[in-house]
Amino acid sequence: MNNAMVLLDLLIIAGLVVSAVLAVRFEKLLSAVIALGATGLFAAAAFLLMHAPDVAISEAAVGAALTPLIFIVALIRIRGGNDR
Repeated sequence: MNNAMVLLDLLIIAGLVVSAVLAVRFEKLLSAVIALGATGLFAAAAFLLMHAPDVAISEAAVGAALTPLIFIVALIRIRGGNDR
């Protein structure tokens, strides 16, 4: 494994940790949902680097797209579009 791959792995791990912590720490729910979507993207990238493209596609579709979309639709329906 060369240095570039190790650096890329570390950047993805750092992105996963930071986005997950931000998803928990944000007070506004919309910001937390966006951070959750970023966590899904970093997880998909990690699976892709582990040579699991099928899992990466599934994670990108569910973790980065569908789950945040469902949360955003739920927030809009509950609050009438207001993000307090």
